[in-house]
Amino acid sequence: MGRSRRTLPEELLLLALDPATGTTAQPQSLDLGLAGAQLVELALAGRIAPDGDRIAVVAPRPTGDPTLDCALELLRRRGAPVRAVNWIGGPRLGLRQTYLSHLERCGMVHAVAGQMCGVLPTTRYQATDTAISREIRARLDSAIRTGVPPDPRTAALAALAHAVGLGKHLYPGNEGRSSRSRLRDLIRHDPMGGLVAHAVMDVQNGVAAQPRRSPAQAGRQAGPGARPAGEPARGVPLQPRRGSMARAVAH
Repeated sequence: MGRSRRTLPEELLLLALDPATGTTAQPQSLDLGLAGAQLVELALAGRIAPDGDRIAVVAPRPTGDPTLDCALELLRRRGAPVRAVNWIGGPRLGLRQTYLSHLERCGMVHAVAGQMCGVLPTTRYQATDTAISREIRARLDSAIRTGVPPDPRTAALAALAHAVGLGKHLYPGNEGRSSRSRLRDLIRHDPMGGLVAHAVMDVQNGVAAQPRRSPAQAGRQAGPGARPAGEPARGVPLQPRRGSMARAVAH
């Protein structure tokens, strides 16, 4: 995979960077989102594919991106397909910093040293090329405004942005409510992005221990004519799981 295209983890991180403060919005859930974005990027590159609620390696050859290739190798070593929720919920120490450092090396951000309370050293990251961030944001805005089904990459980015709670950062206040709702609805346009986004929300809500049943399994247990568990009624968009974090994501 060439480096002419920014990866989804990079785009998600640039979306989360606050241009005024140089900090990242939703830092805890963002770490989960970056791990999920790696899965989607690997799927777009044809290296992995969904297998129910699991992720299977289908082509272990390297992508050329060191960070993605590290994730791909870890998946390959698992042998059997791994549940997306278990992968995303696993330890990902330093993943956000890895991508921030990468963006700095690429010249997309620059680090600004500072202090907290005049004592603790801190580092903020300011975008050096705001046109890149504007282009990423414009893709989301266009998908939300026009209602035209977006390409899989933009759909996955929207799903991840919603899952980690960036909706209130990108479209704040009451005036942004309808945009946040449409951002959430874009989750249905990319199956892999939807799978990963739901896994991110499941981890946040502490339901990773329970495997997600397939619609066929749920339908057999519920009986003929019953709506499978976890499947929305017709015409109703997919929603985050209930819980304190899910409420925060939805608003």
